[in-house]
Amino acid sequence: MTDMRTVIVAVLAASAVSGARLPQPPAQAPDYNAYYQIGPDSLPHDGVPKGDVRGPFVLPSRAYPGTQHTYWIYVPAQYDRGTPASLMIFQDGQAFKDMNGQLRTPTVLDNLIYRREIPVMIAVFINPGRTPEQPEPTPSDWGDRTTNRPTEYNSLDDKYAQVIVDELMPVLHAEYNISKDPDRHGIGGASSGAIAAFTVAWQRPNDFRKVLSIVGSFVNLRGGDAYADLVRQTDRKPIRIFLQDGRNDNRGVGRGGGPYDQRRDWFYQNVRLMRALTDKGYDVNYTWGMNTHGQRMGGPILPEMMRWLWRDHPVSTDPDDAVERSFFNARGAPPPLARAAALEDSLSSRGPQALSEK
Repeated sequence: MTDMRTVIVAVLAASAVSGARLPQPPAQAPDYNAYYQIGPDSLPHDGVPKGDVRGPFVLPSRAYPGTQHTYWIYVPAQYDRGTPASLMIFQDGQAFKDMNGQLRTPTVLDNLIYRREIPVMIAVFINPGRTPEQPEPTPSDWGDRTTNRPTEYNSLDDKYAQVIVDELMPVLHAEYNISKDPDRHGIGGASSGAIAAFTVAWQRPNDFRKVLSIVGSFVNLRGGDAYADLVRQTDRKPIRIFLQDGRNDNRGVGRGGGPYDQRRDWFYQNVRLMRALTDKGYDVNYTWGMNTHGQRMGGPILPEMMRWLWRDHPVSTDPDDAVERSFFNARGAPPPLARAAALEDSLSSRGPQALSEK
């Protein structure tokens, strides 16, 4: 029997003589998400009041008989029953409220509300519908194969808007003082949850006028690539939208390969929708990264997306407004500048000696 080492040496020698190159291992694809990391706005900080995430609650559905939607409600520490709050609803609620994921929305809201960068708002994290025997979606399984998610989120009809507007909103209004102004109602999501959010605003612009979209599935899963044409063909609606997607999102070739399908190219269709919205005069912002399909870029920029969507909430420009110039503490706690002014007044009333003791 020929020694295997002899064979290897002979092959190497023959290759060297002929100049042939030995087969090389395939190059490892770069990690297109490597540079996206959550920042300070997504992390808890000492002194920042924490909102309360309540639930889970269950909402039986009339729009999709036999199904139910699980949801959670974020109530900020600054919520005051006597003052109408704004509202933000996130699809795939389990992912947006996950404090170990890329989004960590409750902490983002805590930080931005505390710094008065967005208004006080109630937030709802709602999962796609499922039958009672189907499993609840999780951060590792969003329910595409086990729930009603594909039907609810990717269809362009009015049925999912019925879930949000006709079924969920009355429950929220009964429990919380939420503004009736549609300009103070926002809705968002990622992937199919993003197109679902847009569909709700598109179908019911008198109820929702702010849309947050992360890697939105505006593709031909159930005809979603039609939106760019619909935007161009329809009178402009009072919708503000922030789109985020990545150059390495799903690019029109299935997991098993096959011919390119432009209607299934996430990045192409997001850019196409952006151009249609821009040409039609919509209030639209967008950012394109290197990311793949997921929240690796959308999570870190979620705070900035929220700031932009809610940038026109009222402010006071009075330099003597101690409340406006203070961090927004929990309801009932006086602002630091007001406390300082009260202390100064108290010490002044006690005379020069008290002031020197300060």
